[in-house]
Amino acid sequence: MFKTDAPLLFSGNANRQLAQDIATYLNTPLGKANVAHFSDGEIMVEIGESVRGRETYVLQPTCSPVNNNLMELLILMDALRRASASQIVAVVPYYGYARQDRKVAPRTPITAKLVADMIVAAGANRVVAIDLHAGQIQAFFNLPVDHLYAAPVVLEHMRRTFETPPVIVSPDAGGTERARAYSKRLKTNLAIIDKRRPGPNQVEVMNVIGSVEGKDALLVDDMIDTAGTITAAAKVLKEQGAKRVFAYAVHAVLSGPAIERIEQSPLEQVVVTDTIPLQERARASGKFKVLSVAPLLGEAIRRIHMQDSVTSLFV
Repeated sequence: MFKTDAPLLFSGNANRQLAQDIATYLNTPLGKANVAHFSDGEIMVEIGESVRGRETYVLQPTCSPVNNNLMELLILMDALRRASASQIVAVVPYYGYARQDRKVAPRTPITAKLVADMIVAAGANRVVAIDLHAGQIQAFFNLPVDHLYAAPVVLEHMRRTFETPPVIVSPDAGGTERARAYSKRLKTNLAIIDKRRPGPNQVEVMNVIGSVEGKDALLVDDMIDTAGTITAAAKVLKEQGAKRVFAYAVHAVLSGPAIERIEQSPLEQVVVTDTIPLQERARASGKFKVLSVAPLLGEAIRRIHMQDSVTSLFV
């Protein structure tokens, strides 16, 4: 698939399966890199082949354990830069620390910008990400950013699954634009959950704007963290007469009581992608379905390498 100057694909330990699936799509082996730990917990990286003058891609979502995976990404890029790689592209399917993208109170950090600065300082020449929590994070990088969306993958699953038009539901007002985009492409109705946040990771659902009675309701969001929002919304939708309630999210963060909440909720199924590896307990629960973004990322890498347009990937 590549020309003779094929780029090299490397991966940390955050999501080796996704990295291997992308390499398979591109018909190229993963680059040789030993990413391990010293006895005190510090990260050790050793690149096992020459990268001098080569175009390199580092595949590493910064999911849990966030700090460990972020450091693996930074150290991998530093090793490649010091080994004279001509270009380093950070492929970060899930961008951690993205939710702190502005100051919401005095004396608080903007960690989304801090992480961007660290990635640039480590040697990245370009960044590829999927469904950033806030689109403006692209502006935190003074280098090219390919901000991809998992929508084509998710929409394909929706079209295959539902014979009658479902209702697309935004779990909060902030996700209305995302939900409207799905609704427009499926040519179906839209509903919005009116919620309040009394405190961090606390959700209080107030009202449902729109009709869901007698219809399948599909909650769409960029991530599921503690699952408080999704499960509270699912309960209200059932109370409003929804026939079945499904949840679609790109990033399966699933921290704290998330899996337990989902198992006890009226959700029929939770559909996520493999930007973050699904936890073993979630795989065993039977309520989760995983869609692969490997072809999407693989095609993006191929087009970046060939200097082709990536516009059609957004359709």
